[in-house]
Amino acid sequence: MGARVNLLRSLPTSKRNLQARKDGKSPEVVRISSEFGEMYFDGPREYGYGGYRYDGRWVSVARDIVEHFNLKPGDRVLDVGCAKGFLVKDLLSVCPGLEVFGIDVSTYALSRCEPEVIGRLHLGSADSLPFPDNSFSAVLSINTIHNLDRAGCVTALREMQRLAPGRGYVRVDSYATAEQRALFEDWVLTARFHDYPEGWATVFEEAGYTGDYDWTILE
Repeated sequence: MGARVNLLRSLPTSKRNLQARKDGKSPEVVRISSEFGEMYFDGPREYGYGGYRYDGRWVSVARDIVEHFNLKPGDRVLDVGCAKGFLVKDLLSVCPGLEVFGIDVSTYALSRCEPEVIGRLHLGSADSLPFPDNSFSAVLSINTIHNLDRAGCVTALREMQRLAPGRGYVRVDSYATAEQRALFEDWVLTARFHDYPEGWATVFEEAGYTGDYDWTILE
């Protein structure tokens, strides 16, 4: 695998009410959240985002991505798990002429995408990307593939590698200590697979994934 890189370092830190999430979490809440519909994106906070709205916070992330991959006009980028297309929109804005596309499993999110990305977003899953080999200059997947089971994660990483060998960026749920794992398990709604960094490294190796990566860790 490649290098651990925090391309989300410029994002503002959000405060999470861990106790409220733990108290409100139930099998029914998890089931509804895992449908990735209106409740997950724009329903009450206990079901997910509590309102997923564009606020420009991804602009600086988009700049860091363009710099990291040395992207230029005409290059093609895919955002796997694009939701409403916020990052796709901002990549287009910070690098005019960049060809940016997204894919997501949520028909709800895609139907409420940003106007600038209409026609650029596709319905589909990370473990079956409908694009030819070597067809992208970079493939991104931020906090998405862990929503698959372990086998699905391996397949999704192979798909990213297939589309952009060695030019992927994936960020997934992880934890460095037992205490962090306990916090995560109280908070998580949709992740079907998660592990310590060593476990993820094994998954990356199994998939033959050579792109870059980072962890989302609750502290």
